[in-house]
This record gives sequence, C-alpha cells and structure tokens, in this order.
Amino acid sequence: MSSCLAQEVHLARRHEEILSQRSELLQQMETYLRDKKTKKTWQTQAADAAHKRNAALLNDIEAAEKRLQERTYLLPHPDTVKLETLYWASIKESLPKWEEFLLGRAEVPIGFKKMKATKQSINYPEEDSQK
Repeated sequence: MSSCLAQEVHLARRHEEILSQRSELLQQMETYLRDKKTKKTWQTQAADAAHKRNAALLNDIEAAEKRLQERTYLLPHPDTVKLETLYWASIKESLPKWEEFLLGRAEVPIGFKKMKATKQSINYPEEDSQK
C-alpha cells in the first residue's frame, strides 16, 4: 500500500508538472501568435504605405515626363535658336545702312544691288538638260 501511495503522489506531482509546462507553453504560444499577428499587421501597413508612396512617385514621374515632353514642343531646336540669333544680329547690324532707304530718303545702300528675277539669272534644271 505504501508503494501505491508513493506512486500516486509521484503521479500527482508529475501531473502538476505537466499541467504547469502545458500552461507555460500555451502562454508562450499566445505570445508568439500575438507577436506574429502584430508583425503581420505592421508589415501589411508598411506594404500599404510603400504601395501608396510608389503610386505617388509614379504619378510624379509621369507628370514630370509629360511636362518635359510639352516643353520640348515649346522649345525650338538649339540650331534653330542659333540661326535665329545670328539672323537678328545681322538685321541689327545692317539696319542703320537700310534705315534711310526704308524711310524713302536715300538710294539703296552701297554694296547692295537690285536683283531682277530674270530667266537668264535663274538656271532651271529642265533647260540645262534640254541644251
């Protein structure tokens, strides 16, 4: 009988240890699941924020690209700008020579001849090939 009683006490203690371990493991599992859920929530929020940020950046890039394309249509080619600048510089340089003529007060400036559009001064490709 004493061996049965000792075995009963031993089993009762072992049962208490197992219940204690079970309770501890359940708490650890709850903590782990709560942390995992919190981490997942944080990751979801971070992914949503990143998605919104990426969408905003993409919209900004597309808007900037559109503005640049519109500006390229507004700005002439650099060669055109250079030619235009040279043209207006030439006009400003020769304007004093022509000013009196344009006002009707003088003859054509020296160095400029009146050009007559005649058939003799214009070479047409058809005429050259017929000769």
